[in-house]
Amino acid sequence: MPHARLCGCWGSRLLPLLLAYICYLLLGATVFQLLEKQAEAQSRDQFQFEKLRFLENYTCLDQQALEQFVQVIMEAWVKGVNPKGNSTNPSNWDFGSSFFFAGTVVTTIGYGNLAPSTEAGQVFCVFYALVGIPLNMVFLNHLGTGLHAHLATLERWEEQPRRSQLLQILGLTLFLTLGTLVILIFPPMVFSHVEGWSFGEGFYFAFITLSTIGFGDYVVGTDPSKHYISVYRSLAAIWILLGLAWLALILPLGPLLLHRCSQLWLLSRGLSLKEGRAPEMEGVSRPQKTPISA
Repeated sequence: MPHARLCGCWGSRLLPLLLAYICYLLLGATVFQLLEKQAEAQSRDQFQFEKLRFLENYTCLDQQALEQFVQVIMEAWVKGVNPKGNSTNPSNWDFGSSFFFAGTVVTTIGYGNLAPSTEAGQVFCVFYALVGIPLNMVFLNHLGTGLHAHLATLERWEEQPRRSQLLQILGLTLFLTLGTLVILIFPPMVFSHVEGWSFGEGFYFAFITLSTIGFGDYVVGTDPSKHYISVYRSLAAIWILLGLAWLALILPLGPLLLHRCSQLWLLSRGLSLKEGRAPEMEGVSRPQKTPISA
């Protein structure tokens, strides 16, 4: 009987959550379809128009030869070879790029623009991910645990004076603000400057990367027309690891800061109400207790 009651309670909680989850997916599908389908059709029509114009300008080619050449380009792109430029393009597998790729594997970002093409590389990637992904999770969880232990003193903050409470909140706010600037504001500015993106595109890349979505439409260090420094992609990989660590730190901090601010506001409001009522109560005589005779 208790087991059936527990299952019924679990089911009553799961069903609304499942419905909300499905509705959220349906909402996303609808909005993405409305926003992107027409643009995709325009891009497809533009591509077909460019192919026809190419065939008109180069009459020595036929439709089949062009389709074969496009297939070669697609296969090269899948293997991580940029069709732009020539054979002097920087390698996708130099140490800096390989370090960047290793970081995207263990963090499960997986941009999709680069993958091992050899059988040995694919086998190694599987075993490397089997060890690296848990190692990355343990590292981030350890950071979160360390922060929780460090913030344990805040659990007794009500016992501290008002000035200490204000200083703690200001310190947390400053910590969050500086970290946000260093992780989420300055890097998109640098990426925008180096890659020739707008700031919105740089911020979009930063968010998609640190959220481990990793679409692969924007990836740093892949434009063959630009001359990057040798450690550019390695620095980007380090930024990814630091950014994920930063997110692991601030996830428990955000709700805690909001809770502390609301508590401090309620305490200050309650104190001001008490101070306002005190003068009014001074002139009111309290009723005297009358003894009850036995």
